[in-house]
Amino acid sequence: MAGPPHRGTPVALGDDYQIGWAFDASAGQLQAYVLDGETENFVRIKPPSFDLTVKLRDRGEVLQFKAIANSATGEKVGSTSLFEAQADWLKTNNTFDAVLQPIKVEGTVYTNVAFNFPKGNEEQGK
Repeated sequence: MAGPPHRGTPVALGDDYQIGWAFDASAGQLQAYVLDGETENFVRIKPPSFDLTVKLRDRGEVLQFKAIANSATGEKVGSTSLFEAQADWLKTNNTFDAVLQPIKVEGTVYTNVAFNFPKGNEEQGK
């Protein structure tokens, strides 16, 4: 397995897809790359956004990830593999538990995918 872009955190969506999470604490930004199951190829999806419910020590938050267009790759909202969310609280919280809200990838809807950031959701030692 090649691993997600930018040494991000992989989160499996069943056996066929993954989301690679790339974190920039100084900007308070989290990027999500939709990838195939081997994290080798980007997978473009249609949704313009999706939500991530986050549990911090003292409260809950919701991050809304918005589709990012890229003229260099021809990706656009409605056909992109990259999503971004920004929140000031990310600048001071670099670990948290999260639940991915419904996201549709090539005909399959993935719901309530739980993981820890930055650990991911795959079994250790695979």
